[in-house]
Amino acid sequence: MSNTIDISIIVPLYNEELVFEQLIQRLSDVINSTKFACEVILVNDGSSDTTAKLIEELCIKDSRFTGILLSRNHGHQLAVSAGLAHVRGKKGAMIIDGDLQDPPELVNKFYEYLINGYDVIYAIRKNRKESLLKKAAYSIYYRLQKKISNFNIPIDSGDFSMLSRRVVDTINNMPEHSRYLRGMRAWVGFKQIGYEYNRDERQAGETKYSWKKLFELAFNGIFNFSDFPVKIITRLGFMTVFFSLIYFVYNVYRKIVYNDVPQGFTATILAIILFSGVQLISLGLIGEYVLRIYNQVRNRPLFVVDKIIQDGKHYKK
Repeated sequence: MSNTIDISIIVPLYNEELVFEQLIQRLSDVINSTKFACEVILVNDGSSDTTAKLIEELCIKDSRFTGILLSRNHGHQLAVSAGLAHVRGKKGAMIIDGDLQDPPELVNKFYEYLINGYDVIYAIRKNRKESLLKKAAYSIYYRLQKKISNFNIPIDSGDFSMLSRRVVDTINNMPEHSRYLRGMRAWVGFKQIGYEYNRDERQAGETKYSWKKLFELAFNGIFNFSDFPVKIITRLGFMTVFFSLIYFVYNVYRKIVYNDVPQGFTATILAIILFSGVQLISLGLIGEYVLRIYNQVRNRPLFVVDKIIQDGKHYKK
């Protein structure tokens, strides 16, 4: 069967039992409507509900669906990476979220771009059905990221995308632990194009991306693809020295001209707090890079697979 598959559709799932039936129905309709052969890779990211069981039952009955059950919750980016590592599509792969905010029906439109020579077709969120606070946070972050990144990462684009086979293979050969796939996708290069779409509401259940996880993902996007945090430390250092020299010259001037030196407990405390704060911020920024180096040199596998259900059969890892 693997020789006949053109596109692999990767869907990471974490506690999505409420939306599972609707997701599979829409994916099945998509597979039936395409003029090219598809497989769907359902990646269970250590769900604590019945998601894993539902995946197993489906994949045993329908060989068009492949189930990858991870040993525990590894996180969204690593779950997608597990799917990419098991892609059998000759022409490439499509990544969508399991909550149906990303419409799987766009696979046909994305495929048109793929066969016309594009290696990456990424979806651009024209609007989002989320709270005003989240919308503002996303907007600020994406524009900040674009400004400080070492290369162009498209604004308002998520992981929803279609990748050519050579892009899939290139990403699979990038053993980064702190993964930020939309940045890795942009870094690869080749011919890329954005496609605007209206992002739907989550169909059922609650979002699995807490503010903590969103910040972790944002930090990976900044620290993995920008040297700005390191450079800002140098700039802060020069600014601190500059203002210190000005204050020193001011004191010398007061001493020579007025034969006195400005004194005051408050000024001293403020200076100590300022310089201490600069030092702690600098150490924190350096620590973010050191932490990523530490995670990388341990050379642990990105994810651990418990079992695979493929072509209607179980494969224990």
